[in-house]
Amino acid sequence: MKLMELNKIDNFLLFNFLAKDKQNAKEIIEAGKGYIVPGIVSSDFANIEDGVRKVNELKEVAEVVSIGLGDNGNPANWEKVLQIAEGSEPGHINQPFDKTSYSIGYLNAKGIHQVVNGLVAPSGKVGFVTLSTGVEMKVEDLVDLAVAMGIESIKFMPLKGKTHLEELVYLCKVAAEKGVKAVEPAGGISSDNIVEIVNAVRPTGIPVFMPHVFGSTIDKETGRTIPEEVGKIIQLVMGDK
Repeated sequence: MKLMELNKIDNFLLFNFLAKDKQNAKEIIEAGKGYIVPGIVSSDFANIEDGVRKVNELKEVAEVVSIGLGDNGNPANWEKVLQIAEGSEPGHINQPFDKTSYSIGYLNAKGIHQVVNGLVAPSGKVGFVTLSTGVEMKVEDLVDLAVAMGIESIKFMPLKGKTHLEELVYLCKVAAEKGVKAVEPAGGISSDNIVEIVNAVRPTGIPVFMPHVFGSTIDKETGRTIPEEVGKIIQLVMGDK
C-alpha cells in the first residue's frame, strides 16, 4: 500500500491537508518537505465525476491523495467517497468504521487496492470509542475487530485539540500492540498543539501517525490551504532536523 510506504518524519509521521487544486497541492507538498498527503472531501462535489476529476488532477503532483467524508465526518457520505475512489484510485479514503470492511472488499473485487480507514469518535472515557451508529466499544475490542477485518488504519475524530488526547494515546498504544498500522486524528489540530500531540503519541510505537489538519490552515476567503502554515507545522515537529 503506497500510503504506508511514503517517506515519513522520524519514520512514522505524515500529515493530511486539504488541497483546493493541483497548484495548491504542489505548494503544500513543497512547504511540507514532501511529508504531506493532500486531500479533498466528498461534500465539496455535487457529483461523482467532479470528484474523480479533482483526484486525478491532484495525482499529477502527489503519489497518494486522500478522500474525506466532509461535513465534519458525516457518515452519510460514505458511498459518495467510495464511488469517487472507484473512479480515481486515490490511495487513501476515509469511511465510518462500520463501512470500512465492505469498502475494502468492494474496491478489492475491482482490483483497486486502497488504504481505507475506519472512523470512530472519542467517547470521553479512556479505553472506549464510539462508532457512528452510537455504539460504544472497548478500544481492545475495536482493534481486534479491525485486525480481523483487514482494516489497516483507524481515524479518531473529533480530537478537539488536546481534549481527547489521552484517549488518542491509548488507542495508538493498543493499535500498535495488536498490529493496526496507522491512526489518524482530526479536529482542532493546529500549530499551537501539534508538538504536544505528536510527542504524546510518539512512545506508543504506532507505525504511521497521520494528523488531519484542516481548519487552522485554510484561508477562509479562498478556501486554499496556506503553505506557510503547513511549513510552520512541519518545522515545529521536525525541530532541528
